Amino acid sequence: MKAKILTRSAVAAAVAVALSAGYVAGHNNVPAPQVITPVQAAMMPAEAAAKTGIPDFSGLVETYGPAVVNISAKHVVKQTANRRGPNQVPMDPDDPFYQFFKRFGGMPGFGGGDGGPGADRPSEGLGSGFIVSSDGYILTNAHVVDNANVVTVKLTDKREYRAKVIGADKQSDVAVLKIDAKNLPTVKIGDPNGSKVGQWVVAIGSPYGFDNTVTSGIISAKSRALPNENYTPFIQTDVPVNPGNSGGPLFNLQGEVIGINSMIYSQTGGFQGLSFAIPINEAIKVKDALIKTGHVDRGRIGVTVQGMNQTLANSFGMKSPEGALVSSVEPGGPAAKAGLQPGDVITALNGVPVTDSTSLPSQVAGLSPGTSAKVTVWRDKSSKDLSVTIGALKDAKTASAKTGGDESSAQDARLGVAVRPLTPEEKQNDSLSRGLLVQQSDGAAANAGIQAGDVILAVNGQPVTSVQQLKSMVQHAGDSIALLIQRDDAQIFVPVDLG
Repeated sequence: MKAKILTRSAVAAAVAVALSAGYVAGHNNVPAPQVITPVQAAMMPAEAAAKTGIPDFSGLVETYGPAVVNISAKHVVKQTANRRGPNQVPMDPDDPFYQFFKRFGGMPGFGGGDGGPGADRPSEGLGSGFIVSSDGYILTNAHVVDNANVVTVKLTDKREYRAKVIGADKQSDVAVLKIDAKNLPTVKIGDPNGSKVGQWVVAIGSPYGFDNTVTSGIISAKSRALPNENYTPFIQTDVPVNPGNSGGPLFNLQGEVIGINSMIYSQTGGFQGLSFAIPINEAIKVKDALIKTGHVDRGRIGVTVQGMNQTLANSFGMKSPEGALVSSVEPGGPAAKAGLQPGDVITALNGVPVTDSTSLPSQVAGLSPGTSAKVTVWRDKSSKDLSVTIGALKDAKTASAKTGGDESSAQDARLGVAVRPLTPEEKQNDSLSRGLLVQQSDGAAANAGIQAGDVILAVNGQPVTSVQQLKSMVQHAGDSIALLIQRDDAQIFVPVDLG
């Protein structure tokens, strides 16, 4: 869910205050009146209130509220007999993310059908948006208008327009609408990079259909990564947003839009203090691409990364847990061609530091396919620069299978695992060229979460090809190691404390 709030305030009252103060302060000569711009006048109530520590958003709302619109999107929802009920998500109830993020307006029970069985039936979803150009371009969430047959935009002065969907990008959840109108009120675009955690922000939208509802809070965190949302560094706030707020603007106290309200964390479907907004700079890039070409091109390098912690940093000889740890490299992909390996820690991209694994996907996605990028990695306790030709996100390929050898099983007491080499059949079925199958896990390995059935692929970034090699690596390791394991179809580094 994304939100913006722009307001218009009474200029005359502010100017009158300025003139009155000048007259009283003067003696025989009346000083020239101070010139105050409309924007300054709009913000004056907030500035005055800030001196007391209590923000006043009335000027902001009056100035920019008219640029926030209500969006009605008519859908045709496919109903089936085994469809889950309202407010439920299509995943296993035991999944740790079962109760996680529920989108507004795009799910049954959130403005779209009742979720019951039956034939196809029309339903109407409600959301919000904001006008970014006086000739009728509007930003909202892609999920608000997803599969919509008819999109209607209603302004605060009760005017209604049939909107055309110029484009919608599901990856970023940004959509661009166009209405046939002129001289419309618009919002002012800000820079979310200049915002700080703890600063006040304001949302305007249409929760549950209540038009132009204003709520406020603070920025709780920045660059927040969410499950299945790899390319958006969300702004987390505690601003109350609810179904219908989707696509609305998030404002700073200067009256600038810094985000689009997109999601909440909720176990009930209502607000619980965790709201997430798409940074407006990311949304503007998407808007420009959709208007120009109708689609968005994103870069990719073909790696899977995970976050670092101090144990992993110690294992790789790093002073602090920074960067993105490469857990797997797509065979034949851009990264593989450039020489990246599992166990590399990506610390910079084109000279821009990669602070953690959550920031890397959006950095890579922002690069143009076909261009060359310098990737700085930490490998073998030193830094190294590699040149990667950026691929296109849509060009993802399936990894190919390879074969390897066989050995006897063995148990390592210090690590606490019993392992054996993979059989030729297992290698063929699991598309693995090497690795040791964990038959039993105990002690340090079990404490770290290693399970029977996991396949150990590498230790501290060094590939494991034999049981004896694993025993030697563990024997000569320090107080901790990082095991690269494959579980099902995923690869991940697991830090193991051997102390």
